[in-house]
Amino acid sequence: MSGWIETSWSALGMVLISAIAVYAWIIFLTRISGLRSFSKMSGFDFAMTVATGSAAAAIFIAKDPPLLQGLFALFVLFSMQMAIAAVRKRSDFVEKLVANEPRLIMWRTEYIEDQMKKAKITRSDVIAKLREANVTRFDQIYAVIAETTGDVSVLHGEPGTTLDEGLLTDVIGYDPERHRPSGIANPV
Repeated sequence: MSGWIETSWSALGMVLISAIAVYAWIIFLTRISGLRSFSKMSGFDFAMTVATGSAAAAIFIAKDPPLLQGLFALFVLFSMQMAIAAVRKRSDFVEKLVANEPRLIMWRTEYIEDQMKKAKITRSDVIAKLREANVTRFDQIYAVIAETTGDVSVLHGEPGTTLDEGLLTDVIGYDPERHRPSGIANPV
């Protein structure tokens, strides 16, 4: 039990040196690659954030990987993120491969069950997001969208105001030519 609690000053010193080195290295790599490295604009960006945190934590407290090997691993992660971001700009195929698309999961007072099922979101998840967005009545809701990041956006306002349909550009389940969702026959 005492081995679990005790440590040596040299071990603490190594953690301190590793933490400073990793922190400085991450700041340096972020300055080179840009703030998107820690954004949540896509699932790929989110994975990058998680992988960076995991690698940094492993370097801080583990003897293996050694510090230089861990710093190189972070360099590889940031390089992959920059390379994929560059390829995404040039290739629709790669963009579709690594990025999710937003889905319309609720239109006004109607749940769009098929899109909710594809997004793996339940009605209780939607209700929680409506509360989080300070929706006080269902007639305030224009649209609820499962975003590419896994977040849920609630577009709402006072009844009688209009929704700028440009906000629904490229949202799966919304038909811009008919000005309504594709999954609902006669929306309210």
